[in-house]
Amino acid sequence: MIEVEHLSKVYGSTRAISDVTFNVDKGEILGFLGPNGAGKTTTMRILAGYLPATKGTARIAGLDVHENSLSVRRQIGYLPENPPLYPEMTVEGFLYFVARIKGVSAARRKEKVETALSKCNLIDRRHTIIRKLSKGYKQRVGIAQAIVHDPPAIILDEPTVGLDPRQIIDVRNLIKSLAGDHTIILSTHILPEVSMTCSRVAIINQGKIVATNTPENLMTQLTGGSGYELEIRGEASLAKQVLQNVTAVILVESIPTMATHGMILPERAYLRVVTQPGTEPGSEIAQTLLRAGFDLYEMRRVSATLEDVFLKLTTEEKIQPTESVDEVSELSK
Repeated sequence: MIEVEHLSKVYGSTRAISDVTFNVDKGEILGFLGPNGAGKTTTMRILAGYLPATKGTARIAGLDVHENSLSVRRQIGYLPENPPLYPEMTVEGFLYFVARIKGVSAARRKEKVETALSKCNLIDRRHTIIRKLSKGYKQRVGIAQAIVHDPPAIILDEPTVGLDPRQIIDVRNLIKSLAGDHTIILSTHILPEVSMTCSRVAIINQGKIVATNTPENLMTQLTGGSGYELEIRGEASLAKQVLQNVTAVILVESIPTMATHGMILPERAYLRVVTQPGTEPGSEIAQTLLRAGFDLYEMRRVSATLEDVFLKLTTEEKIQPTESVDEVSELSK
């Protein structure tokens, strides 16, 4: 549905994005994730037809964004970071206005407006002046204007920025409810937004795509999967040497000293053990430590998070080359 190939945008001597390539399948929600200034908004604006690309191509529903700009705009709903609202209009009046300028026929306008109001839970706010709405409801109206003409593709740029936790949950559930009927690309730098909303992730850093995959696969492939955190009595360096002999152990590292029941216990060591994906070496780890004379006070399983992936890919000095879904696992080797 959305295809981006080798997209670049240069402002004078500044390269905002470089050789960006990814795709979004029909009915999918793709999280476009990256730190501030990574190139997310530039990419969104090119896809929406607001900016021309310096190089590369972007197609939506088979139409080239540059060569068929007007046709593409009929195929998309776009919510920029600041919703494009007219604060003096009512919610319903604004949606009728948007439906008209987006080419919805008079015969179908009422139906489309009612559907947008219903999907965005705005029925009881239909006669409210927009400027009197809370920020969360304004964001709902912004999404409603993006879907009122029932576009096959929806582009959302930072849709939950500035919202309180309750509003974030409401908007997140709204976005998830649109999947299937619409293809959605969701730009954000908020990690929980991606893991709770999106079926697939493209991570951009310094203008380049550094990984594309499902959140689950990225967490497994780029961080070595799950592992264990241990609290032991004994010398940490010796415990590391002992645990390296366990076949499924990839890495053993010390973690900051933690307080136990409000007290710091200096004779104890705290270790993180990273294990190979698909293995369950917990029993062997515990037996190895006990045989070596260590006391084991606590052992708990920990899993890699999307934050681990994000930090790994966006804090390395050298940007990794663009990876496809099938190739991203090479980064973990």
